[in-house]
Amino acid sequence: MLDSRPPVLFLMGPTASGKTALAVELVQRLPLQIVSVDSALVYRGMTIGTAKPDARTLQIAPHRLIDFLDPCQAYSAGQFRHDALREIAAIQAMGRIPLLVGGTLLYFRALERGLAELPTADPALRARLAAECAEYGSLALHARLAQLDPVAAARIHPHDWQRIQRALEVGELAGRSLTELCNLSPNETLPFRIVKLIVAPMDRQILHQRIAQRFRVMLDQGLIAEVAALRARDDLHPDLPAMRAVGYRQVWAYLDGKVDEATMVERAIIATRQFAKRQLTWLRAESGGFWLNSLEDRLLERAMAGLDEHRFFPKTPRRLC
Repeated sequence: MLDSRPPVLFLMGPTASGKTALAVELVQRLPLQIVSVDSALVYRGMTIGTAKPDARTLQIAPHRLIDFLDPCQAYSAGQFRHDALREIAAIQAMGRIPLLVGGTLLYFRALERGLAELPTADPALRARLAAECAEYGSLALHARLAQLDPVAAARIHPHDWQRIQRALEVGELAGRSLTELCNLSPNETLPFRIVKLIVAPMDRQILHQRIAQRFRVMLDQGLIAEVAALRARDDLHPDLPAMRAVGYRQVWAYLDGKVDEATMVERAIIATRQFAKRQLTWLRAESGGFWLNSLEDRLLERAMAGLDEHRFFPKTPRRLC
């Protein structure tokens, strides 16, 4: 039976895969409006290191859910889901189609499947875990997590202390692993149907080259000065979620004198590659996605063919915008 619910398009992919460029092309040809799905683009003052679309791009293809939060504030998957549903409804009310673009795959999953009921933070437990991390290091606590919740441990980087802490906290408070609880997500029926385009270079080496090249361009554009301005604020520190973003935490360590510039560059590129690898692991688990090789010619035409294959426009005529 044909699904008559209005469509919502997901454009997903690893970092540096060309998602934004393809999204802008789609917006210029179809009645779409973009909603960003990126946990770093929400923050003001973080422009260069997040590869935030420039003013010209935003004029052609405005993005919702960027530049609205101060870096001292945290932003969760639950908050994103609430905000994204609001923006989707607003776009549909205008007679247009939402195009959700980004690489924060937890946000996509939260939107599509809903969120599990997780225990709230426990300050005393967090303080104890933080003390244990200070004494034994994040690698030791990651090893503990691997015994309790191997699925979560495989997804969380051994140095991503905040996510390790949260996974251990949930396990202790709930008596069940974070993975078990997330598998109990409500899977509520959404008032729209989702079509997924997944864009990624099929050659991993090309992706690595793009990542390295893009980080060096960020440095040329003034990334170190951008991080220095954030670091000069009294209310920001390197353990905040915003400052843990890939690239920012490595530059912060360089400005603290912990590493030299060459080491900073190497670590940032390696961390970005690891991030892209985790994104690709998530994407391979996505069901119903139409994969696009971002290296091939006629990428836009291939994307349009994918939309046709998924009957994205059963009743909506194509038109130039």
